[in-house]
Amino acid sequence: MEIKRVILIVLDSVGIGALPDAKAYGDEGTNTLGHIAARVSNLHIPHLIKLGLGNIDAENALIKTAEPAGAFGKAAEISSGKDTTTGHWEIAGSVLHEPFPTFTDGFPESFIDAFEKAIGVKTLGNYAASGTVIINDLGDEHMTTGYPIVYTSADSVFQIAMHEDIISIARQYEICSIARKMLTGDLQVGRVIARPFIGNSGEYTRTKNRKDFAILPPDNLLTAVEKEGKTVLGIGKIFDIFAGKNVTKSIKTTNNHEGIIATINSITNKSDGLIFTNLVDFDMIYGHRRDVAGYAACLEEFDKYLPDIMGAMYDDDVLIITADHGNDPTWPGSDHTREYIPIIVYGKSIIPAINFGVRKSFADIAATIADILGIEFETVGLSFKDEICLS
Repeated sequence: MEIKRVILIVLDSVGIGALPDAKAYGDEGTNTLGHIAARVSNLHIPHLIKLGLGNIDAENALIKTAEPAGAFGKAAEISSGKDTTTGHWEIAGSVLHEPFPTFTDGFPESFIDAFEKAIGVKTLGNYAASGTVIINDLGDEHMTTGYPIVYTSADSVFQIAMHEDIISIARQYEICSIARKMLTGDLQVGRVIARPFIGNSGEYTRTKNRKDFAILPPDNLLTAVEKEGKTVLGIGKIFDIFAGKNVTKSIKTTNNHEGIIATINSITNKSDGLIFTNLVDFDMIYGHRRDVAGYAACLEEFDKYLPDIMGAMYDDDVLIITADHGNDPTWPGSDHTREYIPIIVYGKSIIPAINFGVRKSFADIAATIADILGIEFETVGLSFKDEICLS
């Protein structure tokens, strides 16, 4: 059977064990899925387990199944870094040998001075912080002065928090666009992120109007799919991660539930090509905040909808579920963790219970998708299509 479409769902940060080089990142011993399963004894994800999630790693606490309904394996990251952009780009076949720069001690004063001059106003902050913490630490001063709050993290990001009643959303995005254009060369971070918030003193909360401004990626799987005349539908923050390049249609969502429903509806609408979904709540709400119980509940919510996702598929569809990095909620700190990513493949054309092992690069996913769709695409990744497909 000719496969017409691939549904690629990234469970943002759902890693499955430390990579061999994790020690260099301070992440030796991490295991997002394994540690959650060990901490939450009643973790209820029967459909992921049925597909073979627990069979990927024999040593973790996830339940194994005797007859997995999907093919399964895991992949290592060969790009330098452990951030969202790097992970997604490698999944799409592009490897970064030099990591995006990080500024955990803040951005250079010379840049901040130039940025303030460009936007016509002073800024607050300029240090690494949790976004929910810094808006409450500096929110009152921001409300009084109107100065945007600049901050970063261990990721390659330049984030700007502004209250929606003080600075309009349009102006917030304009300010972020200015930052994006200025952050070049040694300052070229992976993403500039608008972080609008609302509320009053001591009760500030971020809104759904977040917007990412990523750098333009090199040609990748999305390029190859679009050039073939097929649809590339990005759901969630896929459009932002790839700066819109070769995304022929985009559905913006603000949480996992919206992303899951949008994915189900999009599967139901017959098309050829690629549906590429990012579900961000695992990372944004639970991983960074080290909320084990919340992370577990988020996994359970996705699992609850998995039969609906699979049930909406056509016979010539293939579903791939994976991640982009880890964010072990049991680990010290609040940053991503350098981990393998799980890969589950399901569909009428997929041989069940095939363990395709440990892949050397996330880019093997891109190579496999191109191979499945019959598209020519050069990448360092190696396709595992012949191991899992019936024909």
